[in-house]
Amino acid sequence: MGEKVVAGGIDLSDRQSYRGKLRRCLTGLERLLAEQRFDRPKNLMGLEIELNLVGSDGLPRMMNGQVLERIASRDFQTELAMFNLEVNIAPHRLGGRVFDRLAEEVRTSLAYAHRKAGEVDAGIVMIGILPTLDRDHLVSSNLSEADRYTLLNDQIVAARGEDFTLDIEGVEHLVCTSRSIAPEAACTSVQLHLQVTPARFADVWNAAQVASAAQIAVGANSPFLFGCELWRESRPPLFQQSTDTRPPELQAQGVRPRTWFGERWISSAYDLFEENLRYFPALLPICDDEDPLAVIDAGGTPSLAELVLHNGTVYRWNRPVYGVADGAPHLRVENRVLPAGPTVTDVVANAAFYYGLVRALAEESRPVWTRLPFEAAAENFDAACRHGIDARFRWPRRGRYTGTAEVDAVSLVREELLPLAAAGLDAWGIEAADRDFYLGVIEERCRRRVNGASWQVATFHRALEGGLSRDAALAATTRRYCELTRLGEPVHTWPVGAPEALPLG
Repeated sequence: MGEKVVAGGIDLSDRQSYRGKLRRCLTGLERLLAEQRFDRPKNLMGLEIELNLVGSDGLPRMMNGQVLERIASRDFQTELAMFNLEVNIAPHRLGGRVFDRLAEEVRTSLAYAHRKAGEVDAGIVMIGILPTLDRDHLVSSNLSEADRYTLLNDQIVAARGEDFTLDIEGVEHLVCTSRSIAPEAACTSVQLHLQVTPARFADVWNAAQVASAAQIAVGANSPFLFGCELWRESRPPLFQQSTDTRPPELQAQGVRPRTWFGERWISSAYDLFEENLRYFPALLPICDDEDPLAVIDAGGTPSLAELVLHNGTVYRWNRPVYGVADGAPHLRVENRVLPAGPTVTDVVANAAFYYGLVRALAEESRPVWTRLPFEAAAENFDAACRHGIDARFRWPRRGRYTGTAEVDAVSLVREELLPLAAAGLDAWGIEAADRDFYLGVIEERCRRRVNGASWQVATFHRALEGGLSRDAALAATTRRYCELTRLGEPVHTWPVGAPEALPLG
């Protein structure tokens, strides 16, 4: 959720002062870009994973404060609701056996956290949306005890001026309302960071936008919300609607949502930061004492605190990030499209596919985004969220032909995108053993047409056919998921057990 802030009163003059400060920050960013002050390439990747706390009954446990006290590690921190945690993995340099090392670090961290959570009768699980969540779990009283979450909730609620409406039509149709942003907490994701130079930023961001639909198709893991079977990856519509500051009238006018895919290809990182200021009012108008232009004039590196804070309240699926490390500014692309889980192997395979594919797409002599309308990329993302592994995309025709054609997502991944990802990993210097193992996981998901979402849905329906009620089937599916994810074998190998084989407790 970004930097910590302290709650306090916000008045009209605060917003005007903040807007002015934001403009000075944007000017400062423009100067840093023009003066080529950014850090040299380091091929650094980063990983954050949002987690759920679950009891042995498969239900959420509202106790992240107690669990964090026992974990006692700065790598773990709170997230929006009391059943959420987040683990931050230290940056790694892409190359060699980095993915095996990453997998081992994540396994070790999660195993330790799971043991500590067990001391208070809870467990840690990676899943996009916990199937057993209900509306009573996602209320403002269950938000984490941190100023930032309280203030953010209050400001989004005030900006909207009325209850939030969730209206998601998928396999089933969910319609309900919420008085707070708490339903956003149902969405737990994996965030992949890639540090890039300003010169490469636009190509990498455009490539990440292109790749997003394929990432979701092979990685969907969020088919249920409040007992309803919705989209195969229900996080994007839920996240957009639960943070939507626009009442229906502003939606009808075409005002942009704060959670969005975007609307155009870019030519510079500046484009995205500038759009965030131009289109989105401040939610947290808290000013820092730093004068960014004076710092630059003195030869220093500004924190651009207001720009960073504002940027953190615009929820792009591929977000631009400005940061400072060791006194030098740098830029990152933060890829936010993937759900958490199911296993560490699956998470690392998703990461390998992303980093390889983005590298290859960004370096093509005739990039995909020069041949694919942005609207088609957005439609592909929507199709992947709705249909997961069974999605169909619009994609540029091969050879000398122009225009786009409809393709099966699995065929596109196997025939075109996996070879590109392999070439991209080679370009990063990834050893063949890592490349082949982790991309092989993606290949097998495609071959068997199985991902986390399809497994959850198949297991749930098998339980229903065995005579369980809907709630019991969701709980049984969740318990079985938790059992299998801790065994560690990737999801495409998981059996879809008959109801009598499920741990019904």
